[in-house]
This record gives sequence, structure tokens and C-alpha cells, in this order.
Amino acid sequence: MPKTSAATPPLLRRVNASKLLGVLSTAGVMTGTGLIEATGLTRATVHAVCNDLIGMGWVLELDPVRDDTSVGRPSRRFEFNSGAGFVLGIDVGAAKTTVVVANLRGETLAKAGRSFAAVKEPGERTDLVDEAVVDAMLAAEVTDDEVIAAGVGVAAPVDRSGSILADDEFWRRFDAGLTARLSKLHGWPALLENDANLAVLGEHWRGEAQGVDDLVVLLAGERFGSGLMDSGRLLHGSRGGAGEMVYLKLVEGVGDTHGIARIAREGGAAAIADPAVQTVLRELAGGEPVTAEMVFAAAAQGDQVAIDVLDVVGQRTARVVATLGILFNPELVVIGGAVAEAAKALLPSIEELLATFTSTPPKVAVSSLGDTIVSVGAVRHALNYVEQNALDLTLTARRF
Repeated sequence: MPKTSAATPPLLRRVNASKLLGVLSTAGVMTGTGLIEATGLTRATVHAVCNDLIGMGWVLELDPVRDDTSVGRPSRRFEFNSGAGFVLGIDVGAAKTTVVVANLRGETLAKAGRSFAAVKEPGERTDLVDEAVVDAMLAAEVTDDEVIAAGVGVAAPVDRSGSILADDEFWRRFDAGLTARLSKLHGWPALLENDANLAVLGEHWRGEAQGVDDLVVLLAGERFGSGLMDSGRLLHGSRGGAGEMVYLKLVEGVGDTHGIARIAREGGAAAIADPAVQTVLRELAGGEPVTAEMVFAAAAQGDQVAIDVLDVVGQRTARVVATLGILFNPELVVIGGAVAEAAKALLPSIEELLATFTSTPPKVAVSSLGDTIVSVGAVRHALNYVEQNALDLTLTARRF
């Protein structure tokens, strides 16, 4: 049997501090006794580590509550200092960017965005992301010195080290030096991750998948993308390609990576292009391009053309969910993205078809996070960095 070295005092201190921060960051005010029960640490260790964390700014000690009926010294009371620093969640999507500023409990303080509609060069996209960052920080009254880290989501494979898969020409276009530039301009680390992976973190933390550790999130807007979690751990693959959906080109009845929004939009547009087709969609569009939302709205009104379009969408989506269920055997598949709320109408047909495609169909839900799903996950990604590196960070924001 190989030898294992005993844990050193610095390592024990780090582990114990991580335990205490993990409990305090999700709880309210706690006494020393409460922390002992929650962590299993001794009273002496709890008080010693809390003293360290108070000195570093991570924890606040509140005035004791005196009770005339109690005997002896009142219990010490501790609270996580959620204003000791701040994090950013940045979603760099195909059409727009969204930036969220949050405190260390993940509570949103401000939000800003920019459209990429007029962007022609990658550098312009980077400039707009930075403008949104500046706007959000100004709205939150947070300075660069107070920001500990930013999570950044992009629609490209990202490996465990935070690098975009650049072997493919298509993915190389997403690597415009965004995170390096943000770090240079602002001084805080910008942590790159795939957008679907961040969607998984967001759903697991604040969405429909709380408490579910075997999970797939299917981003289903213009194109399908998926993020995978197995036993509570994100799956990246050897070069960040886990969950990429190019394999759908080989799946009968699917044939490409086009998502729910695109298929619905294109189906609706094809219908109104034929003057002989009678459909509510023509009135809803009013001469403007058909959107996926219009197709869902027309179907809700009983329009047969829109219903037929969504029938195709539902069949395709069921096949996509089935392949993910067969390959990864998740407990739950969450459909996310801008069309998630409308996609609730597809759930009955998807669930019915799933049972015909696989003997182990996963449960299916739609995200309640809407178009914030990636930015929420990006905040969680940044908070994970904070928690993992807490003892090595110097806090400059001491907002007690």
C-alpha cells in the first residue's frame, strides 16, 4: 500500500476555513455552537479559524445576544461578509452580451447589456462587452479594486484550463482575446467557460435542478448546445468538447444543430411565404420577419399551421433529448435559453415520444432562469473561484 503523507497544519487550516466559509456563505447569522454542529469541528478550531477569517475580512463578528436567563458568557455570533468583495457574470452570446454584478452571496446588484447587431469585427464585440462591464459596475457602485473575479461564458468549447478549442476554424473566431483584455483593463481575473457549462452551474445553483447532480442543460435557441454534470461535477472532455452537438448531423430525424427558435422561425416563415396558406402568423408578423415567439403565440390561439410547425419542433427536440439520455443517463434534462418559457408547450409531446426512444427516459423541465441562465452560471463560476482561493485573496472591499 503506498504511503500517504499526513495533512500539514496549513492544509488543515485551509480545509477547515473552506468548511466554515461554505456554511456561513449560505446561512444567516450563526453561533459558534451552530458552526460546530454544521462542520463537525471542535470548538477551539471553530473559534480559531473564525478569528483568522475575521482578520482577513471574510467573516463579521456580531454583538452577542444577552439573555437574562442564561448563565455564563453569551455565545459568539458570526456572519459571512457578503460585501467583502464582488464578482461579475458575463454572458457573451451570439446576439448580445449581458453583465451581472453580484455580491459574495450571489445576489444581483446591477445588470447591463449591449447588442451585437452592428458588429462586424471580433474586436468590436470585445469593446461592447467592456462597455457593458463598465455600465454594470457604475450602476452597482463597485470599483475594479473591489471585484475579485469574473466568470465569462462563450458559445465555444472551453477546456479545463479555460482555453477555447482552436483546432477548428469556426471556434477560432470566438477567441478574440476577450478575457486577456478584460483582465488587462480591469486587473481582475476573467475566467472563461463554455456557455452551456455555465448554464448547468446556474440551473444546479438557482434553477430547476437544485439538488440534482446528474444533469444535462440543453440550450435550445438558434442552435442546440448542452452542458453536462455527472455526480455534481462538470464534464469537459479532453479538450472541452464534451456536450458539443455536432453529432446531431448523424441522427436520423434531426440532421443538424439547429435549435428550437430557428426551426420554429424558419417553419413559420416558410408558411407565410405561400399566399395560399391561411395562418394567424401573417397577421402577427404584420410584414415583419416571423419569430419563434410568434409561432408559439399562434399555436396557443389554435392556429393549425403553427401547431404543425411546433409538432416538427417537438419531434426533433425529443430525439435530441433521447440521445442525451442514452449517452449520459441524466436524471434531468433542462431546456434553457430565450425560448425556454415558450417551450413548456412542447413538454407533453417530448415526454410522450421519449418513452418510445429509450427505456430510461430522463425527466424534462424548462428553465425558470430565462435569458439570464448563462450569466447566473457565470456568477456561480466566479464564486467557485472565490471559495477555492479565499485564503490566498486580499480583500479591498470591507463593506460591513
